[in-house]
Amino acid sequence: MDINSKMAVFSIPEVLLSSGSKKMPVLGMGTAAHPPVGSETFKLAILHAIEIGYRHFDTASLYKTEEPLGEAVAEALRLGLIKSRGELFITSKLWCTDAHSEHVLPALQKTLKSLQLEYLDLYLIHWPLSLKPGKFEYPIKKEDILPMDFKSVWAAMEECQRLGLTKSIGVSNFSCKKLANLLHFAKIPPAVNQVCLRWAHEQGVVIVAKSFNKERMKENLEIFDWELSKEDSKKISEIPQIRGLPVDIFISENGPFKSLEELWDGEI
Repeated sequence: MDINSKMAVFSIPEVLLSSGSKKMPVLGMGTAAHPPVGSETFKLAILHAIEIGYRHFDTASLYKTEEPLGEAVAEALRLGLIKSRGELFITSKLWCTDAHSEHVLPALQKTLKSLQLEYLDLYLIHWPLSLKPGKFEYPIKKEDILPMDFKSVWAAMEECQRLGLTKSIGVSNFSCKKLANLLHFAKIPPAVNQVCLRWAHEQGVVIVAKSFNKERMKENLEIFDWELSKEDSKKISEIPQIRGLPVDIFISENGPFKSLEELWDGEI
C-alpha cells in the first residue's frame, strides 16, 4: 500500500457516549461477512478504510474477524496511516456462549488478545440470551438456548469497564422493554443499544455499514455534506419498518423465547 498516494480523507462527525470517556464516530465499518472473505482481502479492506477516514470498526467474537482486524490495525500503525491506537474506536461483542457471569471477563480477555489491544472502546452483549457454554456450533441446538441472568452478566460487564479493559459497555439487539429492565439494576448504564445511511444519520443513529468494495466504502462516507429533501425524508419514513431481525434460530418451545414477538417484546 502506497501511503504517499494522494487520496481524499473524509472527516466523520462524532458523538460523546454517556460514559464520557471517548467520542464515537457516527459511522463505522462492520466486519461481519457471509460468506467469509479471505484474511488478506479483509486486512487490505481495513487498511483502505483507515486510509480514507474510517476510524470506527465493529467486530465480534462470532464474526471470527477480531484477529485479522488486530493485524490490520498493527499494520496501519506500522505504515503511519494512524499515529496511535487512540485514533480508532474499536467495538466488539460478547457472544451468547460466554453470556454467563463467570465467562464474561475471560471472553473479553480472549478478544483483546485476538485484537492485539490493551482495551476496547466499546464492549456489547450481542444478544439478550445465553447459550450453553463451550464451543459454538451451528445450527444451534434448541436445548442449548438458555435465559440470560441479566443482572449477573451485566455486573460482570461493569467489572470489565472498572478494570479498564473496555472504555464503555452496552447492549445489542435489546428491545426497549429489555433495556428498561436492565436500567433498573445497572450501576453503569449501557452507553449504546446498537440497532439508507443519510436517513439513519438524520435520525441521530450511529451507523455501522459493511462493504469490502473500495468504491462503496467511499460512498458510505459521502453522506455528511448534503441533506435529504423533506419530501424524500418523508417517503423513506413511510416505508414499513422491520425493527428487529427475524432470527428464529433463537426461538424454542422450551427456551426463554417461544416466538419472535417474545424475543423483541412486540417491537419487531
